[in-house]
This record gives sequence, C-alpha cells and structure tokens, in this order.
Amino acid sequence: MKVSESAKFKFILKLLGKEGYRAPIGQLNPSEKTRAPERESICRELADQGMVDYSYEIQKFGIESAGKALLQQDSELPLSEQHLRVLRACAQKAITPGDAKIPEPDRQPIIQDLAKKGFIKTEKVRIKEVWLTDEGRDRLRDEYSLNSTGLVSLGLVQNYLNFLRKAYRGTSVQTISAESMSAPESPSTPVEQDNQLTDKPTDQEVLQVIQQLDRELNTENYLPIFHLRQKLQPPFSRDELDQVIYRLQREDKIEMHSLIEAIHYTEAQIHAGISQDSSSPLFFISVSTSDSDLYA
Repeated sequence: MKVSESAKFKFILKLLGKEGYRAPIGQLNPSEKTRAPERESICRELADQGMVDYSYEIQKFGIESAGKALLQQDSELPLSEQHLRVLRACAQKAITPGDAKIPEPDRQPIIQDLAKKGFIKTEKVRIKEVWLTDEGRDRLRDEYSLNSTGLVSLGLVQNYLNFLRKAYRGTSVQTISAESMSAPESPSTPVEQDNQLTDKPTDQEVLQVIQQLDRELNTENYLPIFHLRQKLQPPFSRDELDQVIYRLQREDKIEMHSLIEAIHYTEAQIHAGISQDSSSPLFFISVSTSDSDLYA
C-alpha cells in the first residue's frame, strides 16, 4: 500500500498532540477517511525511517518448519514448557493466542519470542501503541521537511509549534508526566523526575525499585504501575518495561492485580496499566512474600 508523505506528516502531527508523544494507534488517523490497514502502513513506514516505534500483538500465527523440527527432537528441548505448549497448539493449523491455553499475561511475550526465534510465522499482527523515538524528536526539531502540498489543519500545526517551543526551551517531555501521574485522592508524594535512572537496570534492580517506591509512597505492597513507569521510562521503553514485569511475574517475584475501581485515577494513569484482551488492565504490583526480606 502506497503511503503519501502528507499522510505520514499528519500522523506525526497527531502524535505530537498526545501526552508524552505516545498514543494508541486508533487515535492517530491522518483523516476521517483513513482506514486501519492504511494507518498501520503509515506507522510501519515511519518506524522503518526511525521516526516512531510501536508495540504490537500477534493475533494469528502458525508453526514454521524450524518449530516442527524442534518438536520432533528426542533430546531435552531448549524452551520452557509454555513455549512448547504454544508450538504444539499451532502444529496442525494457524491459531489465535487464546487457543494456546497459557495464562493471558504470558501469551504475547511467549508468542513474540517464538516469532523472533523463527519457530512460528505470524499471519495477523495488530499495532497497539505508537510513540515518537529520540531520533524522531531530533529530526522533527532540526531537519524534517515536507515535500507535499496536502492541507494541514491549524490544530495540527499548533501541535508542531508546541513541540518546537518545548524542544528549543530544552524541556524534557516524559512519557508520562509527574503532574498527570499524581492521583488527586492519593496523599502520596510523587517521585521526583530527577531521580530517574539513566542506565537500564537489571530485573533484580527493577524489583528493588518497586520496593523502594512502595516504601516511599506508602502503597502497602500494592503499587500502581504508573509510579514505576514514571521512574523507569526512560531508560526503558514501555514495551521493555512490560517485558521485565512479565519476567518477574513468571519467576514469582511479583504479582499483578487488575484495576477494579477506575474512578480514583486519571485517564493517563489508567492508560499506564498493562492491557488485557478480556478484562481490566493489570494495574497494581505486589512483591511476593518470598522476597519480603528485601524490604529489610
């Protein structure tokens, strides 16, 4: 599908109007007539150019010849039982994630890992969330030019002007701002942005950050995930932090709990949760009792 430069520019301008330059792809239509396949083509082209990045979910997949060969091995297989369960489930025909019969929080990390290793082939992929990359910010600020005569609304132009003002003032726009992440009903003191880490911590260090935030914010081992995103994004991207959380959960280091009462939180705070296909987002983090000695 051929994508016009004008459509890509409008897509970017829409993104510049979103908090933290991040949004679900459904909010980034260049025009009212843009259909989902075109929207995803625009996003992928911009990602290939380094302007944006995105998270995605695999909605349908089948086994590759490498996966079939792996299942036929007699020796000990170099994959977890859940990885093998997914491979066996799709051995005869293409399936959806729900057909794999593994816990919902584990589905996408395992399926995407198998796809990256070449054991399964994806037949349907849906882009979920899009964000502006550091390279994209630099290019928009310093060198981006539009070779198109397409009309752009004043609202979209204003998004670009606001972006340039912030860029040239040296204002750092976080993925989720401190102001938006502070729940009005909560007496907790927000974590200062200056305390953000610059290097990506290990999984164990992330666990320690969770415990530190729980102590500082007095959340009684029920930490809303937006506090962790505020602390660790950057250096992590949203998807990278999600993968760390999934690993800690699989290792029984933490437990995740869904959001039931959304009335006490802002839209941005709720959006910081980990979405699920059939229920409320995973929103609260509890450290497992086996690791409670780390609080000492």
